[in-house]
Amino acid sequence: MNIIITGAAGFLGQRLAAALLQNNVLPFERLILADINTPRPPVEDARVRCVALDLSQPQAAESLIDADCGVLFHLAAIVSSHAESDFDLGMQVNFDATRQLLEVARRKAPAMKFIFTSSLAVFGGELPALIDDGCAVTPQSSYGTQKAMCELLINDYARKGFVDGRVLRLPTISVRPGKPNKAASSFASGIIREPLHGEAAVCPVSPELTLWLSSPGRVVQNFIHAATLPASAFGVSRTVNLPGISVSVRQMLAALREVAGEQVSNLVRFEPDEAINRIVASWPGNFDVRRALAMGFGADEDFQQAIRAFLRDEQAQSEG
Repeated sequence: MNIIITGAAGFLGQRLAAALLQNNVLPFERLILADINTPRPPVEDARVRCVALDLSQPQAAESLIDADCGVLFHLAAIVSSHAESDFDLGMQVNFDATRQLLEVARRKAPAMKFIFTSSLAVFGGELPALIDDGCAVTPQSSYGTQKAMCELLINDYARKGFVDGRVLRLPTISVRPGKPNKAASSFASGIIREPLHGEAAVCPVSPELTLWLSSPGRVVQNFIHAATLPASAFGVSRTVNLPGISVSVRQMLAALREVAGEQVSNLVRFEPDEAINRIVASWPGNFDVRRALAMGFGADEDFQQAIRAFLRDEQAQSEG
């Protein structure tokens, strides 16, 4: 069996590839890492093949998928603010490329597990206090709309037996390493990561804004778990809201203060950005994830745990 990861040069793609290579939960013969720029393998391993591929091009999916593909983790995407500012690019990468992958999988590998990373950005506007898997999608951004379109398409492909589709709605990921990106939620990592590096950080939203968060490590574990489940575990809907923790920005900074001290947390200042706030404030901050938990998906205990996990990862990287 071969496994494909799209968006494999990105942070989560790299973490997922490393996890697949380090354990034997999903045995495979070849791990194909694909992105618009050639990804680097997380470790030297003869089973890894790295390819540069622009999924918005017509023949890209055809060259990527063959009959030996057992699992495809589709992580490649144009992120929220970028998809909002460049509608055409967002449609090409987030929707059109996904449809092309599904069509090729339908012809070449209909038994393949097609694991799609969606987003809580599919929700927006006036929402109930607690969101469950049955809540109607009401996106308030182009990114959220593109993700919602893909969700419906994957569910229909699965219903008709074209592919074994599974849709994972990710919480906002925090704490991410590296530099800020164009995602509207980038600040959710920046207000923790930069102060821990001794740098000032700007928070563009209200301290009372509540976010639905998950650590990178927990999300990667949930990716792999999704690939181990039988199709019957998903029931009539192939879409599941992944577990997370509901935390306000104020609580995030209190957790930072608890872990790293007041001098570090004081490096964060608030400068409202209406464009970012409009997008992020439309996302729900609290979910009923009893279905996901019953399926075996997991959540972080609290945000302090997520910060400490980030510090451990940073230390391991510096020592490696």
